[in-house]
Amino acid sequence: MENTKLELIVGVFVVIGIACLSYLSIKLGKLEVIGGDFYEVQAQFDSASGIKAGATIEIAGVEVGRVKSIGLNKDRAMVKLAVGNGIQLYTDTIASVKTRGIIGEKYLALSPGGGGDPLKPGDTIRDTESGVDLEELVSQYVHGKVN
Repeated sequence: MENTKLELIVGVFVVIGIACLSYLSIKLGKLEVIGGDFYEVQAQFDSASGIKAGATIEIAGVEVGRVKSIGLNKDRAMVKLAVGNGIQLYTDTIASVKTRGIIGEKYLALSPGGGGDPLKPGDTIRDTESGVDLEELVSQYVHGKVN
């Protein structure tokens, strides 16, 4: 009788512990389990080097979304962005690949513009700036090809 009661108490604590770990994993990993309040737009880059799915999207240093996926569209990188519903982007928005620090992680910075029409879910940001390739710059410097 006492063994059954002890096993029941241990089982309840194990279930509660697993539920807590699952909740923390989702929150700390910033995963969206059910939809979320985001809309999706795309951006085409000549090079999306260093950007990974899950990278942050920022406007004026404030996180407004995350990169959903990266694929290839002909000869350009197609990056799908999940941007918060409260953020209004326009057709003259500029998306830039930026780096935190000298060798830090890459993220996307958006300059939302304001002179064009509002972007709808599924629309594409045409004005993009690829990140600076530090290895290429060092190589040019070493080989004396810097202007």
